Amino acid sequence: MTVRHSTNATLPISYLFVPGNRPERFSKAVEAGPDAIILDLEDAVHPNSKAVARASIWAWQQSTPETASQRYIRLNSVGSSLFRQDMTWLGDMRYPERCAGIFLPKAECPESLSRVVERLLEWNPELQIVAIIETAKGLHQVEAIAAIPGLARLAFGSLDFSLDIDCSQIPEAFLFARNRIVLASRIAGLPAPIDGVTPAISDMALVERDSRYARSLGFGAKLCIHPSQIATVQKAYLPNARQLAWADRVLNAVAGGSYAVQVDGEMVDLPLIEQAQRLRDMASQYALVANADAC
Repeated sequence: MTVRHSTNATLPISYLFVPGNRPERFSKAVEAGPDAIILDLEDAVHPNSKAVARASIWAWQQSTPETASQRYIRLNSVGSSLFRQDMTWLGDMRYPERCAGIFLPKAECPESLSRVVERLLEWNPELQIVAIIETAKGLHQVEAIAAIPGLARLAFGSLDFSLDIDCSQIPEAFLFARNRIVLASRIAGLPAPIDGVTPAISDMALVERDSRYARSLGFGAKLCIHPSQIATVQKAYLPNARQLAWADRVLNAVAGGSYAVQVDGEMVDLPLIEQAQRLRDMASQYALVANADAC
């Protein structure tokens, strides 16, 4: 399966973090081929380097009009003094249209977040604003957070969540949180949420397993911390050649107007027909090309 990278109008599947104080990595991150990069001002940047990170992002935004990957910025947590500094810095930045979106970490208070979203959209009305659910308080308020007008998507900060509730970083410990984030997104009419990072940067089998597991729960994208993870994540979240071939057989079988047919020895009715169409629509949206050796 060949994946032609999404355009700026396509919802990202792979989001790659880049520390904001490492400007030498910005263009390299784009060249790695993620759907989006996240220029980070929060966890990846030491408190003593926040000012350097802001200056580096500012300079790169000024000098780089367009990139193949969408550009996001992760600010510091809402309510902190660092966040107030971030907002002042952001308001002074030229070319707001070069920033596709903002990630808001430690999302907990719907009222505070709502005011922040409103201010950010005044700065750039096209901004895609993502709230990261990564604490027990955030999960407790996730439905209200998802319903904030102007919010574009939810993400799961699994590592911080495990720290907050002192649980193991295993699928069973995160299942309730993941399910609730998926359901909150669906109820609010948001796109499928973004799953958290997999710390492994050399074990692609683990990255693939984590990606397929989260996809099976209803997530539609994943945060990445290393370029080596991107291709594996993209492949796991997009339909493969076998799934697309099944979708074609289903859609061909119902072309005559029937909503109850047999395909591959199984009964297919409307929900599966709609699933087949969804797979085909995704293939079209992300310009998937099925190679003969893909499966």
